[in-house]
Amino acid sequence: MTDDTFLHSVTERLAALPAVHAVTLGGSRAQGTHTPDSDWDMAVYYRGDFDPADLRAVGWDGEVSGLGDWGGGVFNGGAWLTIEGRRVDVHYRDLDVVAHELAEARQGRFHWEPLMFHLAGVPSYLLVAELAVNQVLSGTLPRPAYPPALRGTAPAFWRGRAALTLQYAKGAYVGRGRATEVAGALAVAAMDTAHAVLAARGEWTTNEKRLLERAGLHGIDAIVASLRPDREALARAVAAAEELFAAAA
Repeated sequence: MTDDTFLHSVTERLAALPAVHAVTLGGSRAQGTHTPDSDWDMAVYYRGDFDPADLRAVGWDGEVSGLGDWGGGVFNGGAWLTIEGRRVDVHYRDLDVVAHELAEARQGRFHWEPLMFHLAGVPSYLLVAELAVNQVLSGTLPRPAYPPALRGTAPAFWRGRAALTLQYAKGAYVGRGRATEVAGALAVAAMDTAHAVLAARGEWTTNEKRLLERAGLHGIDAIVASLRPDREALARAVAAAEELFAAAA
């Protein structure tokens, strides 16, 4: 089965689920940066009483979560499936929540949520970013531009988180020679700063996989590689990171 035939078939099955109004393709395959082994990242946009049991009943191999099983919040569940030998992730997107977060983002408002596999967590405007960059395969969805108000508020939020993370590392870990803890703080602060850089540019991001690269922050690799459990070395590393982050734009 060709990729086009596969995608058409899966889209039809997802679009036929009760309460589903739209289906999208995201990730590297939507952006043309995929490899032959890349997953297929899809989403179902529903309104009202969507029941994951209907997706489970399709019979595809894999794990289908309930609503809210991935921690609640804007990232409210999904499925990890294997279909025709291909790995497929299906995310649940509540259209009422999406509409709310779009309206909030246009006013420069958002909130932060923790999320597994994301060092910096995710902003609620992730849902808006998905609308902007993902491919709509079935149904109709808005295609928002980056709101000027969000460009005004998001950078300071992310830079503030980065600064607090490094401040805590200096007080709690550097003086004790805790190299692993400092490494973790540097990684989180780098991701926070990268979010700030992209927000200031008005560029959407939907995950962290290329976040440092896009923000020009891979210089943090050499800083992290230099770490050792020595107070002076750790202090120099944090200072170097602060200099790198301050210059990022």
